[in-house]
Amino acid sequence: MKRSTIIACGTALLLAACGSLPPTSDRAPTAASARPAASGSALEVTLYALGLIDTGYRFGGKNPEAGLDCSGMVSYVFNRAAGLSLSGSAADIARKGKPIARDELRPGDLVFFNTRNAPFSHVGIYIGDERFVHAPSTNGRVRIDQLTARYYAQRFEAARTYFD
Repeated sequence: MKRSTIIACGTALLLAACGSLPPTSDRAPTAASARPAASGSALEVTLYALGLIDTGYRFGGKNPEAGLDCSGMVSYVFNRAAGLSLSGSAADIARKGKPIARDELRPGDLVFFNTRNAPFSHVGIYIGDERFVHAPSTNGRVRIDQLTARYYAQRFEAARTYFD
C-alpha cells in the first residue's frame, strides 16, 4: 500500500471521528457514547500504526527494520506515537490496560484475541469502523483486518485502552 493511500485513509478516519452528531435531549445516551471521542494521542497511535502497513513480520520483532510481531508492533507504536512504554507479551499488555466493552472501542484502543488456544495471545490496534491493524504471523506482513471477519470474530477476547 502506498504511503499516500495510508495518509488518505488516516485523514478519512480523523474526519469521520470528528463528524459524529452530538447527543440531543430526546435521545438517551448509549453505551457507545459513555466514553469520550478518541484523544489526540490515540489518533496519533492510529495514524502511526497505519504507517506500518506492509512491514514484515518477525517473531519477537520489536522494530520495523528487523520486523514486528503483534506485541512488538503495539509497543513500538505506543512508544513512538504517544510516549507510552508498553512491554512484554500481548497478555502482559492486556493486564496493564483498562478494560472496555467492545461497543466502547475508539481508534487507538487495543483488541485482543485467543489465536493459539491461549488467552490474550494476539493483539491489534483498533482504527475504527470495526477494523484493526496488527502483525499476524500468517502472510508475514502488518495489515488491516475486520473484527467481524469469521476468524477474528470467533477469537475476540477483550478490548483495553491506555487512554482516558
